[in-house]
Amino acid sequence: MTVTDICTVDYHAGGEPFRIVTDVPEVAGDTVAEKRVTAMSAPEIDGLRALLCFEPRGHADMYGGFIVPGNDEGAHFGVLFWHKDGFSTACGHGTIALGAWAVRSGRVPVDPSGVTEVVIDVPSGRVRARVATDGERVVSVDFVSVPSYVLHDEVAVRTSRGVVRCVISFGGAIYAHVPASAFGLDVSVASLPQLIELSREVKACLNPTGFAAHPLDDRLSGIYGVVYFEDQGVSPDGSLRQRNVTVFADGQVDRSPCGPGTCSRVAALHSAGRLESGQVLAHSSITDATWLARVQETTYEAGLKAVVPVVTGRAYQTGEHRFVKDPHDNMVPGFVLR
Repeated sequence: MTVTDICTVDYHAGGEPFRIVTDVPEVAGDTVAEKRVTAMSAPEIDGLRALLCFEPRGHADMYGGFIVPGNDEGAHFGVLFWHKDGFSTACGHGTIALGAWAVRSGRVPVDPSGVTEVVIDVPSGRVRARVATDGERVVSVDFVSVPSYVLHDEVAVRTSRGVVRCVISFGGAIYAHVPASAFGLDVSVASLPQLIELSREVKACLNPTGFAAHPLDDRLSGIYGVVYFEDQGVSPDGSLRQRNVTVFADGQVDRSPCGPGTCSRVAALHSAGRLESGQVLAHSSITDATWLARVQETTYEAGLKAVVPVVTGRAYQTGEHRFVKDPHDNMVPGFVLR
């Protein structure tokens, strides 16, 4: 009998798990974006994703990434982000976790200045994690996103709770932004079952339409998640405070404030004139984890006004794991009950 060993290093960022796998079978493709397309239909790669994500080794809200070569020598490495429904195009909490892991593991040497830049190629482009250190301790991580922008404003969506209006914006993936109050709900654990079901309705309404299309790369098309938000006013220091819960893929709940969701939120708020360049968005999640986000610069992409957001968070290692796959285990790769 041959038992396969799979070793992982696990982190969390803002409460959202991230399982890092470095020993990955070769994935065909010249770029990380191409490797993602390959992985989606490669039984060996997708099977590994399912094994580490599904129960009994994972759970319905598990998240992780396969470390792969970057697009060129300008990146320290690339990553294929995954969850229970497949492979995503971007992941901010994963980027924050990877920045911390790269420095703590010695994969990227610590810069004596106290800020080490970790360059990561992801399916939606090249991102940077600026890792702040105090001696050997990682203090925080700045996630510098790809250009983010509003695709559509004031889009009407018909749901079982009536018609609501949402903003659709891109922050590495495409999100629909809806105030929770539009459904008579709030950002709370008690509202989660209704918000999860409503996210499926919103996506089902929008995904067959042109509102879900990415203007440059069809591989990035599709409403990846719904950001439910509520305003919490302005702090004495001038920062804008909002609380959100992001429901992505098929009903997965982000415990963190959501990286690309936060970036798309920054784009939406800046476009609406509610977040000025240099002003901080204090973005809290359903677990009360708070990340700080701001506009680093403004630019254009696909003929649209865009911003380059920077999101500051923290990540902590939760464990190292040696999983096994027994060839006689009839529950491989596993199951998901939700």
